[in-house]
Amino acid sequence: MPRAWHIHDYSGYQGLRLGEEPFEKPGAGEVRLRVEAFALNWGDMDLMKDNYSFSFPRFPARVGIEAAGIIDAIGPGVEGFSIGERVSTLPYFYDNRGASTESMVIDARYVAKAPPNLSAVECASIWMQYLTAYYPLAEVTPVGPGSHVLVTAATSTAGAASLEIGRLLGATMIGTTRFAENEEYLRSMGADHVIVTGKEDLAARIRDITGGKGVTMAFDPVGGGLIDQYAPALAKNARIYFYGTLDTVWPPLPFVDMFQKNAVFHPYSLFNYVEDPLMCERGKAFVYDMLAAGRLKPSIDRVYPMEKYIEAFDYLSQPRTAHGKVVIETGL
Repeated sequence: MPRAWHIHDYSGYQGLRLGEEPFEKPGAGEVRLRVEAFALNWGDMDLMKDNYSFSFPRFPARVGIEAAGIIDAIGPGVEGFSIGERVSTLPYFYDNRGASTESMVIDARYVAKAPPNLSAVECASIWMQYLTAYYPLAEVTPVGPGSHVLVTAATSTAGAASLEIGRLLGATMIGTTRFAENEEYLRSMGADHVIVTGKEDLAARIRDITGGKGVTMAFDPVGGGLIDQYAPALAKNARIYFYGTLDTVWPPLPFVDMFQKNAVFHPYSLFNYVEDPLMCERGKAFVYDMLAAGRLKPSIDRVYPMEKYIEAFDYLSQPRTAHGKVVIETGL
């Protein structure tokens, strides 16, 4: 029987337990994967504390939103996929069918063919970060030359992906970090400017960088800790994409600054766009094209074996000097 990591309550990742479960047979519209690798995300940790955009309907439950593997069974009505083909999963509301397993069944709508020339580890590391960044920057409020985009917590995988994609689109990208030693990495990912929070006046630096115009967009997973610091430097009609609470605090909105700049606060969830068939296809096409052209390439920080899932979360939860995705390899 395949092994799987299960969470049994909302006590956090320390409560994960490795066990066995029977093979599941795919139903109509579903495929089953022999999982080769699955990636960790910050949202996993929030979910295991019931602080995410969905909750588990019951326990025990598997955790994880990104996997890569080989199709070994296909349910009725599925077209376009074949047994033996490597695929990766798209982000979706997975309920109890998380990726922390050696075998998973998934709706074929949330499966994407593996890009050529990527390893299983790399295939498990692309869709969450690149699609999260793609939709705000390229679809909902497209940016380009003349746009200034602020990316907070820019060393996160989604933050770094937004620097990459924003650079491809021609925008001026501004990344924030708490640590000055991250500047070289952020510039390598596409930051034109780097601001060290806590050591620099954020709004003043933004005004200086933008010639007083302010930022067109803020891509912010931090929460209450930064929004009031950059809000005075929003451009007219700016949009704040808020997609996480890394500091665990829901932000009080800076209404005066937002009134003055006609700014929009946009609570943003990638799932809403993946569930839209046309949006999903456009996002996948962009990522496929950029990967094929060598203009995007997933960065892997560390790979852990199946048995060390908790150790991998320990590493993810600490300040890091290296950056990129943390991935579990099942060994299958």
